[in-house]
Amino acid sequence: MAVDSANEKLELGELCSWLWGGAEILRGPVEHADFKTYLFPLLFLKRINDVWEEERQTAIAEVGADFPENHRFHIPEGARWSDIRSASTDVGQVLQSSMREIEASNPKLEGIFGDAQWTNKERFTDERLKDIIEHFSKHTLGRDVSEDDLIGQAYEWTIKKFADLENKAAGEFYTPRSVIRLMIQILKPQEGFSIYDPACGTGGMLLEAVRYIRARDGDIRSLYGNLFGQEKNFITSSMARANLYLHGLEDFTIARGDTLLEPAFIEGGALQKFDVVIANPPFSLKNWGHEQWASDRWGRNAYGMPPTKNGDYAWIEHMIASMKKNGRMAVVLPQGALYRMAAEGRIRKKLLEEDLVECVIGLAPNLFYGTGLAASIMMLNNNKPASKKGKLLVIDGSEQFADLRAQNEMREEHTSHLLDLYEAFDDVEGESKVVDMAELEENDWNLNIPRYVLPVLEEGSITYDEAITNLKQSLNAAWEAEERLKKLLGEAGLLEGLDHLLGGDSQ
Repeated sequence: MAVDSANEKLELGELCSWLWGGAEILRGPVEHADFKTYLFPLLFLKRINDVWEEERQTAIAEVGADFPENHRFHIPEGARWSDIRSASTDVGQVLQSSMREIEASNPKLEGIFGDAQWTNKERFTDERLKDIIEHFSKHTLGRDVSEDDLIGQAYEWTIKKFADLENKAAGEFYTPRSVIRLMIQILKPQEGFSIYDPACGTGGMLLEAVRYIRARDGDIRSLYGNLFGQEKNFITSSMARANLYLHGLEDFTIARGDTLLEPAFIEGGALQKFDVVIANPPFSLKNWGHEQWASDRWGRNAYGMPPTKNGDYAWIEHMIASMKKNGRMAVVLPQGALYRMAAEGRIRKKLLEEDLVECVIGLAPNLFYGTGLAASIMMLNNNKPASKKGKLLVIDGSEQFADLRAQNEMREEHTSHLLDLYEAFDDVEGESKVVDMAELEENDWNLNIPRYVLPVLEEGSITYDEAITNLKQSLNAAWEAEERLKKLLGEAGLLEGLDHLLGGDSQ
């Protein structure tokens, strides 16, 4: 039986390696696409148990007794990690029952352990479950040895590992952290702001907003009750809640459901409004709810009806309807949303005419899981400063990436450069351009980035006429070489084979 390392401070690398070791034990009965369904509930279960025990020991040492108010979460007797660890038969049933009892005793944890089938003995023998429980018993995860941010970092590292494994499917729950950081740095959330992500995945955007404020010595408690997210997928929404808890956050709301069909945050009979709205919604969603939006009770089709089989502008309109009067938003979109015409073009025209769009940033290709296409970020502002009224900034960030084997990556130097371009809000040859309403109208309200930001011609680049002359010279040289080859082959009696080599009649 493994021994708890109760008094040893954990380093991030050790914690990440240990977590991944748990995934390796699952390998076999569990496909890698399902690792997160099983691994993360176990991590969260172990963490809250160890913190509960730590709180109990502290209370006994200080006042000689333990009371319910000493604890963040209540862990019922019989549902504790020691009870699970002592089980020798029907281990899956003991584990599952413990999770359900904890959820029942803590209403805000309802559903947080997901729907993994721990009792399926064809998948999990008692021996294998005991192996993984002993693996998780190796370290104590109380706050004394594992600070909130350390646990949270390990959790996010493991999410990234799962995203690497799943690749295409990972786009449903994971946004590259560099993209999130850039969006948050542009939005600049402040203490006390309400922050909303209508497609929150595993909660990365909400967490980055918290990090941004904390890094500037902001009071994180001012965000309690001000963090909101909605996520359609049950497992992913559970991961988001666990992620926020493991980062030490106390008071937030992650709702489960389809944001476009059933928005969760309603106030006074209308959509709730937020200071900051940020999202990476599913790209070009086909079955997004066009029929229901034809008479949307929340008035989200104010700028027009998105196309039947593409929900990109439905997300944009929902986010606009969720902004306060001084609110700002950032949304990740496929670049096609910047220039597609018809219904989307009409909506885009209205957004531009009303001067809502502040900036569009074209990103490099192959940054996101699930698509090699280049994405973009669109920034909207309900209250542009006077210096930006009647204009918007177009940034070409297509060269801002590191070329890795499987996936391109935007690193700190790239996000810093794009942030500098945004802050300057000026023309930079080959990188950014400030565009006014007249030019937008002249371009039929098309935001295709190459229409505004042209690549810089390298020194010594040739003109069009020079290129045509060079092409003709090259063709003449090729024809002359072919004639010389014919002559040589003819002299050698091999001319008949030339027909096959050149793909045509050699005579």
